[in-house]
Amino acid sequence: MAEAALVGLSEEDVYLFNHGSSYHSYRFMGAHLAEASGIAGVRFAVWAPSAREARVIGSFNGWDGSGHVMRRIGTTGVHMLFIPHLTEGALYKYELVTEDGTPIRKADPYAFSSERRPGTASVVTSLGGFDWNDREWNLHKSRHTPYASPLLIYEAHAGSWKIKGKEVFYTYEELADELVPYVAELGYTHIELMPLAEHPLDQSWGYQVTGFYSATSRYGSPKGLMRFVDACHQHSLGVILDWVPGHFCKDDHGLRLFDGSPLYEGYDTNRAELPLWGTLAFDFSRREVISFLISSALFWMDLYHIDGLRVDAVANMLNLHMDKPPHMHTYNEFGGRDNLDALRFLKRLNEMVFHYYPDALMLAEDSSAWPAVTSPTYQGGLGFNFKWNMGWMNDMLRYMSLHPNDRPHHHHLITFSLCYAFSENYVLPLSHDEVVHGKRSLLNKMPGSYEEKFAQLRLFYGYWMTHPGKKLLFMGGEWGQFDEWKDGDMLDWMVLGYDSHRDMLGYVRALNNEYRSLPSLWEKDAEPEGFQWIDVHNAQQSVISFIRRGRSSFSVIIANFSNRDYRDYRIGVPDPGEYEIRIHSGGILSGAAASAQPNGYCTEDVSWHGQDQSISIHLPPYTFMLLAPRTGDTL
Repeated sequence: MAEAALVGLSEEDVYLFNHGSSYHSYRFMGAHLAEASGIAGVRFAVWAPSAREARVIGSFNGWDGSGHVMRRIGTTGVHMLFIPHLTEGALYKYELVTEDGTPIRKADPYAFSSERRPGTASVVTSLGGFDWNDREWNLHKSRHTPYASPLLIYEAHAGSWKIKGKEVFYTYEELADELVPYVAELGYTHIELMPLAEHPLDQSWGYQVTGFYSATSRYGSPKGLMRFVDACHQHSLGVILDWVPGHFCKDDHGLRLFDGSPLYEGYDTNRAELPLWGTLAFDFSRREVISFLISSALFWMDLYHIDGLRVDAVANMLNLHMDKPPHMHTYNEFGGRDNLDALRFLKRLNEMVFHYYPDALMLAEDSSAWPAVTSPTYQGGLGFNFKWNMGWMNDMLRYMSLHPNDRPHHHHLITFSLCYAFSENYVLPLSHDEVVHGKRSLLNKMPGSYEEKFAQLRLFYGYWMTHPGKKLLFMGGEWGQFDEWKDGDMLDWMVLGYDSHRDMLGYVRALNNEYRSLPSLWEKDAEPEGFQWIDVHNAQQSVISFIRRGRSSFSVIIANFSNRDYRDYRIGVPDPGEYEIRIHSGGILSGAAASAQPNGYCTEDVSWHGQDQSISIHLPPYTFMLLAPRTGDTL
């Protein structure tokens, strides 16, 4: 270890890495600008235990590694080399000689930057020196718990929000200048970016990764991404990054058979292969893999100031049989289908993230019924602080696609979610997955005429916004993108030239602002005391009404999912006084479509729905209404 110590690689570093306890292994693995004996250069370190020999090849040696053979560090499986006079920007790979003598060329698993596709080389890169200006944002995070705060996420794909031409993408800096103020002005609290780790195939949307530490070069440099995140924080926007620790792609330069052996994927091909995606699952029993993955999660927070991670495909990680034919089923040591190694990994991941970043967001994209996903690990949970509510999403999109005449027979689809709404800390996702591959856009899922589609989407958004749980909306949904998402083209911005789409954008902006201004809609999202049905049983008329409560305030919500006009519709309310209309889904329209609405309603001493007071309202077809006691009234 004497030579290794000369360039900053300690025996303790490698020991912890080998034992699955190095949570910042990117600090010594990979390529780092360093100095040895007063000479500047680059230190390389790669884990390749089965390689007979490891070499560094690159633009600096004509891709001939015969003069740059790496030194094996004992029995650690790590190979290291310091190359003097090498500077930032050099292209490189590792040439690994397998046990049978075959040389293979691999990108650096710990590379901080990668050659722009179709190139596959890694790039020597320093991530230091960026001048961050997000101190106020970090103070804000430390003072506000996410559970009792508004959480309103705008999900975006950096390669198709806007583009300048076919495969001519906006840079990170251009997105900072355009996407960030746009999202902030609409009232969102966070931007969630689909995966930005380096990936070879655009059509994978970033979910099939080769560079788990490398911000994709499609959109520019690492410093450009830092500027984007810094701009978000200066606009009081948090940044959530989609992160994919469950699997990786099979491209030759990536992790597959990295040193000629199944190093990252494990030897059991039935367990490693994921036939639905054509990828390979990580071997979560391998301790060095655990160091690699947890270090990757912390890397994005350490170096890029990312505020949280949406962990992809949790259900697939936990279930050894998921999306596999019977002949590929494997079992754990107790004969079950649960991946116990993945379970231990997820728990340790969350423990480490919250150890270093107590204010982080860790969101599980999980379609399973696994219990206690958002409970702390010391209580037996997985340790996430939020979980996507896929059940609510599936039920509601099915319900909204029904003809109004059929909705009374499926009333449970809009009410069942309240049976489990407080079992986890939920996010209600209207994500990219629901508007692609022939599923149609949210607007085009709605039945009826063009005008009825818009009316029903406004109604749906109102119910979504007031249902317990945090919120996520995929880009384009804010103004009613009519076509489904096309990842190779930008959003159809031209439709904002039409009143119906401009009105939808105005409605979403108003809905977002009301959500953020009314604590009753988010202070008790995960507490049963924060929700009370007024009338859950009116299936015949397809109308629901309920109360949302905060610590010292409440709101009343009414939603008419039918195509019928109900005049003098009476609902019970908790307190006497005047109730102000905060949002009416038909009240933010242009021109002839606009209809006069009252400003509010006064209670009458008429008992209704178990309440001593009630109000009588006009409830047009496909209408959502959000009411709150007028300021000064009894709360």
